[in-house]
Amino acid sequence: MAIKITYFVHGLTVDDEKNLATGWSPGKLSERGIRQSKELGNMVDMNKFSTVFSSDLRRAVNSAELAFGDEHKILTDKRLRECNYGDMTKKEFDWPLVKYIKEPYPYGESYMGVENRVEDFLETLKRKYQGDHVAIMSHQAPQLSLEVLLNDKSWSQVIREDWRKSGSWQAGWDYDLKEEAYA
Repeated sequence: MAIKITYFVHGLTVDDEKNLATGWSPGKLSERGIRQSKELGNMVDMNKFSTVFSSDLRRAVNSAELAFGDEHKILTDKRLRECNYGDMTKKEFDWPLVKYIKEPYPYGESYMGVENRVEDFLETLKRKYQGDHVAIMSHQAPQLSLEVLLNDKSWSQVIREDWRKSGSWQAGWDYDLKEEAYA
């Protein structure tokens, strides 16, 4: 039995507006990010979700609470955190991501490290949420990991095709987690 996942990106942060990498820093939603999160709550049918998960980083939790908090309890999970950019945290986000697919950021982690965290999270979903439709509020690297794990894409491909490059935001991305996924 499949689990349906709808992924949502957290609202715009003060760092995003300055093109700074927030990584594992909590991050603060900007005024625009607060509006985006509230509007998302009005764009989505809340009744279809059995459970709402969020990264434990403040910007994602705040976005999830603004969008879903009136209808759902938000379950936080540190495995849904953004990539740990290490020494690159709070620096201008202008480096080639492909360099850090396997190689960790200085004093941080690699994108494959994020993939391992997300894979562990998906294993928990497979054990406890069969047949459910869950929402996830998270960050760029966890979403790219979902693309790798569930849509059979390479890291180079998902980095190249990332919707953030074209500004092709939408109110949720759907994924199907099947029992045999990435087995």
